[in-house]
Amino acid sequence: MSNTTTGFRDGFRLYRHPRVATMLFLGFSSGLPLLLVFGTLSFWLREAGVERGTIGFISWAALAYGFKWAWAPLVDRLPLPLLTRTLGRRRAWLLASQLTVVVALLGMAFSDPSSNLSQLVVLAVLAAFASATQDIAVDAFRIESAPQRIQAAMASTYMIGYRLAMISASAGVLWVAAWFDPDEGSYQHLPWLFAYSTMAGLMGIGILTTLIVREPDVKVDAATMAKEEVGATTLRGWRSLPRRLERAIEWMWRAVVSPFADFLRRYRWHALLLLALIATYRISDIVLGVVANIFYVDMGFTKAEVANVTKVFGIAMTLLGAVLGGALVGRFGVMRILFIGALLAAATNLLFALLATVGHDLSLLIVVVGMDNLSGGLASAAFVAYLSGLTNISYSATQYALFSSLMMLLPKFVGGFSGTAVDAFSYPEFFVATALMGLPVLILVWLAWRFVPAEENVRD
Repeated sequence: MSNTTTGFRDGFRLYRHPRVATMLFLGFSSGLPLLLVFGTLSFWLREAGVERGTIGFISWAALAYGFKWAWAPLVDRLPLPLLTRTLGRRRAWLLASQLTVVVALLGMAFSDPSSNLSQLVVLAVLAAFASATQDIAVDAFRIESAPQRIQAAMASTYMIGYRLAMISASAGVLWVAAWFDPDEGSYQHLPWLFAYSTMAGLMGIGILTTLIVREPDVKVDAATMAKEEVGATTLRGWRSLPRRLERAIEWMWRAVVSPFADFLRRYRWHALLLLALIATYRISDIVLGVVANIFYVDMGFTKAEVANVTKVFGIAMTLLGAVLGGALVGRFGVMRILFIGALLAAATNLLFALLATVGHDLSLLIVVVGMDNLSGGLASAAFVAYLSGLTNISYSATQYALFSSLMMLLPKFVGGFSGTAVDAFSYPEFFVATALMGLPVLILVWLAWRFVPAEENVRD
């Protein structure tokens, strides 16, 4: 048997690790609430007669996911009464956030938007914040549970669970609601009550997992704590401040300032390089994704064709790419696969340019979507492993929340101009431009690979 074959088998053996399997269930728990406070909720509200403009404003509840870095320091440092002592730091926050999601979803289930919209909106916001908090805790739990070589495999099983949950929270909710709806010609609250109550029950998967799994055995870096203590000691010297204010400032230093100072201190000038890489790695596929569905319509693809190819086949290829990425990172290391993922993510955008030139061709659409989603899944798994390796386990929740938020900021902003760009030029030219956006990313990956010291690229 060749060394290559043996290497691949060793890579796929990572999926036998108990922590890798755990992320499948925690991924499901993380993915379930998102659409219940966003897309699926919009369907329910519109059926209840809520105006489109109002529904658009209510969708802002999902913004909680973009600002989770703001309260991530609390998840890192604030102990929860009884729970932290009983379960540990990460499991305590996991359980508290999951139970809050359950309460919020049940409250939404029993709130009829046709008669009590404000109560439903408040509960949706609560569900979104609790869900975002769960994401912070899950990411920290994952980072602290295993070395970096296993992180990509954990990310891939997390993505599988997350996608399955999103299917449950979209198609699954509609199926349950339709099952209990005696007359779809008129709005009734009861079907949605059963549907959202069912989703609250499915959160039991995450709760049970949290209760069963073992708290990560985290060895806090003594040098990191020593540097943190230097700043805290300086603050204690401010005798002119009231004691309570002094304590509050010291806590802010430890929980909020120290995680960011630690990153800059560890990487020095490399920090700018790493932040630039984080901010741009996903730019090619995210900018393209903004107009993808519009493109399919303009090319004459039917709803059924788009649903079958992009939502069913496409998701399957994304998950396959994630599993493959996890195995490859375990075999060849994160930086090689990070580079290959960036290359493929940019190159597959050229296939969209080809499709735009050919026009309506279902076979070519299958090839394009398959290759694009496969490369996207592979790149995502490698990127999550890379971000995990950059974090200091003393500040896992805060630093990873910052990285994951920064990852989406620039691509989402640039993506807002995608429609205007297509109108000004054409689809083929736009898709080529998005592919070219990936060239600086390749340079940044190479620079990080070449100049960031090896011990900083890989966290054992």
